[in-house]
Amino acid sequence: MSARVLIAEDDPKQAHLLRVYLEREGHSVQVVGDGLAALERCRAYRPDLVVLDVMMPTLGGLDVCRILRAESDVAILLLTARSTEDDILVGLDLGADDYVTKPFSPRQLAARVRALLRRTRPGTAKEEILRVGDLEIDEGRFEVRVGGRLVALTAKEFGILAALAAAPGRVFSRAQIIDRAFGFDNHVEERTVDAHVMNLRRKIEDDPAEARYVQTVYGRGYRLAEQPG
Repeated sequence: MSARVLIAEDDPKQAHLLRVYLEREGHSVQVVGDGLAALERCRAYRPDLVVLDVMMPTLGGLDVCRILRAESDVAILLLTARSTEDDILVGLDLGADDYVTKPFSPRQLAARVRALLRRTRPGTAKEEILRVGDLEIDEGRFEVRVGGRLVALTAKEFGILAALAAAPGRVFSRAQIIDRAFGFDNHVEERTVDAHVMNLRRKIEDDPAEARYVQTVYGRGYRLAEQPG
């Protein structure tokens, strides 16, 4: 479920790290470093979701949240070092949809973004079917069809295919695939991805040795073909 995401964070290193992780998820990401810039960019960029640091120069994140909520229904995820219940409730009362308290892992934030997008864009995951040639991927129904034929995939095979389908044509490294398809299982080896891809090809490719859909980019990883040969 790709989306337009705006990160409003005044720490350049933190903002860069978040941008990298969210772009791995297939999102289009822009970054600003203060509250006034966040408002201006939201009005021009019209993001689907804003990752909003509470403590920012020129205009605090809570004020930005209040103004944004008065103007639109954009999803808002607050980043806050204030972990007391009162501070969190203030943000939620102003219209934030969710929050993450610092310190946090980028993977944790990426997971919260996915969950928030599912809640705030419920029709997208259920209705969108990605078609590549005669391959159909319906992530909402957890179904894959090839030439109209339903193909039975394991959860990991489907997860890999869905990860690649987030951005057809884009090359994903094995580490990126593990991050997206295997969740928080840190014990997965990269060669495990190759084994799952081999099984996936057996199920969806006419000739697994000459893959039309899940293509190998040697030295880089895998991609889902935009236009299968």
